[in-house]
Amino acid sequence: MRILVHPLLLAPLLVLLAGAAQAAPATYALDPVHTRVLFAIEHAGFSKALGTVSGSTGTLVFDPEDWPSARLDVSVPIQHLDLGDGKWNQAVLARGLLDGERFPQARFVSSRVEPEGENQARVVGTLTLHGVSREAVLEVTLNALKRHPLPPFRRTAGFSATAVISRADFGIDAWKSVIGDQVELRIEAEAVREGRAGRDDDTAPEPAPLPDDPAPPESGS
Repeated sequence: MRILVHPLLLAPLLVLLAGAAQAAPATYALDPVHTRVLFAIEHAGFSKALGTVSGSTGTLVFDPEDWPSARLDVSVPIQHLDLGDGKWNQAVLARGLLDGERFPQARFVSSRVEPEGENQARVVGTLTLHGVSREAVLEVTLNALKRHPLPPFRRTAGFSATAVISRADFGIDAWKSVIGDQVELRIEAEAVREGRAGRDDDTAPEPAPLPDDPAPPESGS
């Protein structure tokens, strides 16, 4: 027996399906130029040493209307560490501490995302550093999700995040009398939407060329 459905009855279903397709999580690629990890750690009780790591890469699957579905996989190039002094960088990357030659990258892979209010969430995952994997928690704020104002005008997500980890948890326990155990992390990240949708949906028209300067009037006119 065939059941005929009037097209008007199908219309609401099609609208719902279209909305679901538009709300599907999109994939974003981390922008290594505009992503940086800042770290702070106690230096012999005198101050907190500040350093950065640039050049992180990775992917983010994200729907701002469904934070729990988000997935994050990031690699951080430890050898790009910069404390503002070449000798200090070399000492921290040496085998007694980060051992950057054997462990050139850290990696964070999310396992769950817990929304904590508007545009904020706890991102729980596994951090692998110095060859050791431990759970870590990022407190994340979504700063913006919009078309980038500069070419190629792709949809871009911008985030700020903080975390605190123990270096001893990752087997980095040398120089305890000089270097503190707690490492404070601050992350500023931008991620660009991949695929044609990231460009076609949000492409701004190229500005029209300016007209040529009018020719000067002929003499005697």
